[in-house]
Amino acid sequence: MKLPAVLGWLALAPGGAVAADWYTGAEREVAGEEWIVAVDASATVTTNNSAFGTITATIAPVATLLDSGLRVRLQGVAGTYSYPGTAVGQTVKGVQQEGTVLLGYEWIWQQAALAGYIGMNVRSNELSILDPENPVVGTGLGLKVAGDLYLNPTDNTLLAVNASYSTLFNAYYARARAGFAVAPGVFIGPEITFLGDNFFNGWRAGGHVTGFAIGPMKFSLGAGYAFDRIRKGGYYTSIDGRIAF
Repeated sequence: MKLPAVLGWLALAPGGAVAADWYTGAEREVAGEEWIVAVDASATVTTNNSAFGTITATIAPVATLLDSGLRVRLQGVAGTYSYPGTAVGQTVKGVQQEGTVLLGYEWIWQQAALAGYIGMNVRSNELSILDPENPVVGTGLGLKVAGDLYLNPTDNTLLAVNASYSTLFNAYYARARAGFAVAPGVFIGPEITFLGDNFFNGWRAGGHVTGFAIGPMKFSLGAGYAFDRIRKGGYYTSIDGRIAF
Protein backbone atom coordinates (compact mmCIF):
# COMPACT_ATOMS: atom_id res chain seq x y z
CA MET A 1 0.00 0.00 0.00
CA LYS A 2 2.94 2.32 -0.65
CA LEU A 3 4.26 3.90 -3.68
CA PRO A 4 5.92 2.14 -6.49
CA ALA A 5 9.15 2.88 -7.25
CA VAL A 6 10.42 5.65 -9.54
CA LEU A 7 12.57 4.54 -12.74
CA GLY A 8 15.63 5.64 -14.67
CA TRP A 9 18.85 7.57 -14.30
CA LEU A 10 20.89 9.69 -16.68
CA ALA A 11 24.61 9.22 -17.22
CA LEU A 12 27.09 11.26 -19.26
CA ALA A 13 30.33 9.94 -20.76
CA PRO A 14 33.54 12.02 -20.60
CA GLY A 15 33.54 14.84 -23.12
CA GLY A 16 29.79 14.64 -23.77
CA ALA A 17 30.07 12.88 -27.15
CA VAL A 18 28.75 9.52 -25.93
CA ALA A 19 26.29 9.09 -23.06
CA ALA A 20 24.50 6.27 -21.32
CA ASP A 21 20.83 5.86 -22.20
CA TRP A 22 18.77 7.75 -19.61
CA TYR A 23 16.75 4.63 -18.79
CA THR A 24 19.04 1.63 -19.17
CA GLY A 25 22.58 2.93 -19.47
CA ALA A 26 23.05 1.64 -23.04
CA GLU A 27 25.61 3.82 -24.79
CA ARG A 28 24.44 5.97 -27.67
CA GLU A 29 25.42 9.13 -29.51
CA VAL A 30 24.16 12.37 -27.99
CA ALA A 31 23.02 14.95 -30.50
CA GLY A 32 22.80 17.96 -28.22
CA GLU A 33 19.96 16.74 -26.01
CA GLU A 34 19.59 19.06 -23.05
CA TRP A 35 16.98 17.29 -20.94
CA ILE A 36 16.06 19.22 -17.83
CA VAL A 37 12.89 17.34 -16.82
CA ALA A 38 12.18 13.62 -16.58
CA VAL A 39 8.65 12.41 -15.91
CA ASP A 40 8.07 8.91 -14.52
CA ALA A 41 4.67 7.25 -14.27
CA SER A 42 4.02 3.88 -12.68
CA ALA A 43 1.19 1.64 -11.56
CA THR A 44 1.10 -1.52 -9.45
CA VAL A 45 -1.86 -3.84 -8.91
CA THR A 46 -1.96 -6.85 -6.59
CA THR A 47 -4.42 -9.69 -6.05
CA ASN A 48 -4.31 -8.65 -2.38
CA ASN A 49 -6.74 -5.88 -3.29
CA SER A 50 -4.40 -2.93 -3.71
CA ALA A 51 -3.88 -0.65 -6.70
CA PHE A 52 -1.54 2.35 -6.69
CA GLY A 53 -0.29 4.87 -9.22
CA THR A 54 2.60 7.31 -9.02
CA ILE A 55 3.76 10.24 -11.12
CA THR A 56 7.16 11.82 -10.50
CA ALA A 57 8.90 14.81 -12.05
CA THR A 58 12.67 15.13 -11.60
CA ILE A 59 14.02 18.55 -12.55
CA ALA A 60 17.57 19.79 -13.07
CA PRO A 61 17.42 23.51 -12.10
CA VAL A 62 21.08 23.99 -13.08
CA ALA A 63 22.67 22.42 -16.20
CA THR A 64 20.90 19.27 -17.49
CA LEU A 65 19.91 15.81 -16.31
CA LEU A 66 22.93 14.47 -18.18
CA ASP A 67 25.22 16.32 -15.78
CA SER A 68 25.92 15.88 -12.08
CA GLY A 69 24.09 18.56 -10.15
CA LEU A 70 21.13 19.70 -8.10
CA ARG A 71 17.78 17.98 -8.50
CA VAL A 72 14.22 18.89 -7.53
CA ARG A 73 11.73 16.04 -7.29
CA LEU A 74 7.94 16.42 -7.20
CA GLN A 75 5.84 13.32 -6.65
CA GLY A 76 2.19 12.40 -6.34
CA VAL A 77 0.76 9.03 -5.27
CA ALA A 78 -2.82 7.78 -5.15
CA GLY A 79 -4.31 4.38 -4.56
CA THR A 80 -6.87 2.15 -2.93
CA TYR A 81 -6.69 -1.02 -0.85
CA SER A 82 -8.82 -3.22 1.38
CA TYR A 83 -8.25 -5.76 4.13
CA PRO A 84 -10.27 -7.87 6.57
CA GLY A 85 -10.69 -5.85 9.77
CA THR A 86 -10.57 -8.38 12.60
CA ALA A 87 -11.56 -5.81 15.23
CA VAL A 88 -14.62 -4.61 13.30
CA GLY A 89 -15.61 -7.93 11.74
CA GLN A 90 -15.83 -6.65 8.17
CA THR A 91 -13.75 -5.52 5.21
CA VAL A 92 -12.07 -2.16 5.62
CA LYS A 93 -11.45 -0.11 2.47
CA GLY A 94 -8.78 2.56 2.34
CA VAL A 95 -7.95 5.48 0.05
CA GLN A 96 -4.44 6.90 0.19
CA GLN A 97 -3.02 10.06 -1.37
CA GLU A 98 0.44 11.54 -1.01
CA GLY A 99 2.39 14.54 -2.26
CA THR A 100 6.16 14.96 -1.92
CA VAL A 101 8.65 17.76 -2.55
CA LEU A 102 12.35 16.84 -2.37
CA LEU A 103 15.65 18.58 -3.01
CA GLY A 104 18.72 16.55 -3.82
CA TYR A 105 21.90 15.99 -5.75
CA GLU A 106 22.78 13.43 -8.41
CA TRP A 107 26.27 12.25 -9.28
CA ILE A 108 26.67 11.02 -12.86
CA TRP A 109 29.43 8.75 -14.16
CA GLN A 110 29.74 6.88 -17.45
CA GLN A 111 28.42 3.59 -16.04
CA ALA A 112 26.65 4.73 -12.87
CA ALA A 113 24.39 7.34 -11.29
CA LEU A 114 23.74 8.00 -7.60
CA ALA A 115 21.18 10.44 -6.20
CA GLY A 116 20.11 11.45 -2.70
CA TYR A 117 17.09 13.56 -1.70
CA ILE A 118 15.54 15.14 1.39
CA GLY A 119 12.29 17.03 1.80
CA MET A 120 8.72 16.81 3.05
CA ASN A 121 5.67 14.72 2.25
CA VAL A 122 1.97 15.11 2.99
CA ARG A 123 -0.04 11.93 3.20
CA SER A 124 -3.77 11.34 3.64
CA ASN A 125 -5.18 7.93 4.53
CA GLU A 126 -8.95 7.53 4.82
CA LEU A 127 -10.79 4.36 5.91
CA SER A 128 -14.34 3.33 5.06
CA ILE A 129 -14.95 2.51 8.73
CA LEU A 130 -12.94 3.23 11.86
CA ASP A 131 -10.54 0.38 12.63
CA PRO A 132 -9.02 0.64 16.13
CA GLU A 133 -6.19 -1.68 15.07
CA ASN A 134 -5.05 0.64 12.27
CA PRO A 135 -3.13 3.73 13.46
CA VAL A 136 -2.35 4.92 9.93
CA VAL A 137 -5.34 7.24 9.57
CA GLY A 138 -5.76 10.92 8.77
CA THR A 139 -3.55 13.54 7.18
CA GLY A 140 -0.08 14.51 8.30
CA LEU A 141 3.27 16.01 7.33
CA GLY A 142 6.56 14.16 7.51
CA LEU A 143 10.26 14.44 6.76
CA LYS A 144 11.19 12.25 3.80
CA VAL A 145 14.50 11.00 2.43
CA ALA A 146 15.06 9.04 -0.77
CA GLY A 147 17.90 7.59 -2.81
CA ASP A 148 18.45 6.12 -6.29
CA LEU A 149 21.35 4.02 -7.54
CA TYR A 150 21.94 2.91 -11.12
CA LEU A 151 24.93 0.78 -12.09
CA ASN A 152 26.17 -1.13 -15.13
CA PRO A 153 28.65 -3.58 -13.55
CA THR A 154 29.45 -4.69 -17.11
CA ASP A 155 28.19 -3.60 -20.53
CA ASN A 156 25.53 -6.33 -20.44
CA THR A 157 24.36 -6.13 -16.82
CA LEU A 158 22.14 -3.82 -14.79
CA LEU A 159 21.72 -3.07 -11.08
CA ALA A 160 19.12 -0.53 -9.94
CA VAL A 161 17.96 0.37 -6.43
CA ASN A 162 15.31 2.87 -5.26
CA ALA A 163 14.58 3.53 -1.58
CA SER A 164 12.68 6.04 0.53
CA TYR A 165 11.65 6.62 4.16
CA SER A 166 9.23 9.09 5.74
CA THR A 167 8.83 9.94 9.42
CA LEU A 168 5.08 10.16 8.76
CA PHE A 169 3.73 6.73 9.80
CA ASN A 170 7.33 5.40 9.43
CA ALA A 171 6.57 4.61 5.79
CA TYR A 172 9.34 2.89 3.87
CA TYR A 173 9.92 1.54 0.36
CA ALA A 174 12.88 -0.23 -1.23
CA ARG A 175 13.10 -1.88 -4.65
CA ALA A 176 16.12 -3.59 -6.21
CA ARG A 177 16.44 -4.93 -9.75
CA ALA A 178 19.20 -6.82 -11.51
CA GLY A 179 19.24 -7.61 -15.21
CA PHE A 180 21.08 -9.06 -18.16
CA ALA A 181 20.87 -7.49 -21.62
CA VAL A 182 18.83 -9.52 -24.12
CA ALA A 183 18.82 -6.73 -26.75
CA PRO A 184 20.50 -3.33 -26.99
CA GLY A 185 19.26 -1.37 -23.98
CA VAL A 186 16.75 -4.05 -22.89
CA PHE A 187 17.35 -6.00 -19.66
CA ILE A 188 15.58 -8.98 -18.09
CA GLY A 189 16.13 -10.23 -14.55
CA PRO A 190 14.84 -10.55 -10.97
CA GLU A 191 13.46 -7.84 -8.72
CA ILE A 192 12.49 -7.60 -5.05
CA THR A 193 10.56 -4.94 -3.14
CA PHE A 194 10.02 -4.24 0.57
CA LEU A 195 7.39 -1.74 1.70
CA GLY A 196 5.30 -0.81 4.70
CA ASP A 197 4.41 1.60 7.50
CA ASN A 198 3.15 1.48 11.10
CA PHE A 199 0.27 -0.81 10.07
CA PHE A 200 1.14 -2.53 6.82
CA ASN A 201 4.28 -4.35 5.77
CA GLY A 202 5.02 -6.72 2.93
CA TRP A 203 7.38 -7.76 0.18
CA ARG A 204 7.27 -8.68 -3.50
CA ALA A 205 9.59 -10.88 -5.52
CA GLY A 206 9.41 -11.45 -9.25
CA GLY A 207 10.92 -10.62 -12.60
CA HIS A 208 11.13 -7.59 -14.87
CA VAL A 209 11.89 -6.56 -18.43
CA THR A 210 13.28 -3.03 -18.54
CA GLY A 211 14.24 -0.59 -21.27
CA PHE A 212 12.00 -1.29 -24.25
CA ALA A 213 10.75 1.77 -26.08
CA ILE A 214 7.41 2.82 -27.50
CA GLY A 215 7.88 6.12 -29.31
CA PRO A 216 9.77 8.57 -27.08
CA MET A 217 9.04 6.65 -23.88
CA LYS A 218 10.95 3.83 -22.21
CA PHE A 219 9.09 1.18 -20.19
CA SER A 220 9.53 -1.56 -17.63
CA LEU A 221 7.14 -4.41 -16.85
CA GLY A 222 7.22 -6.50 -13.68
CA ALA A 223 5.26 -9.39 -12.21
CA GLY A 224 5.61 -11.92 -9.43
CA TYR A 225 4.63 -13.00 -5.93
CA ALA A 226 3.35 -10.55 -3.30
CA PHE A 227 3.09 -11.12 0.45
CA ASP A 228 1.72 -8.82 3.14
CA ARG A 229 1.15 -9.17 6.86
CA ILE A 230 -2.63 -9.20 6.63
CA ARG A 231 -3.68 -10.92 3.41
CA LYS A 232 -0.60 -13.13 3.14
CA GLY A 233 0.26 -14.43 -0.33
CA GLY A 234 -0.85 -13.09 -3.69
CA TYR A 235 0.50 -11.74 -6.97
CA TYR A 236 1.44 -8.36 -8.41
CA THR A 237 1.92 -6.73 -11.79
CA SER A 238 3.56 -3.38 -12.45
CA ILE A 239 4.31 -1.03 -15.33
CA ASP A 240 6.68 1.94 -15.29
CA GLY A 241 7.37 4.50 -17.99
CA ARG A 242 9.66 7.49 -18.42
CA ILE A 243 9.99 10.40 -20.81
CA ALA A 244 12.55 13.21 -20.69
CA PHE A 245 12.51 16.62 -22.32
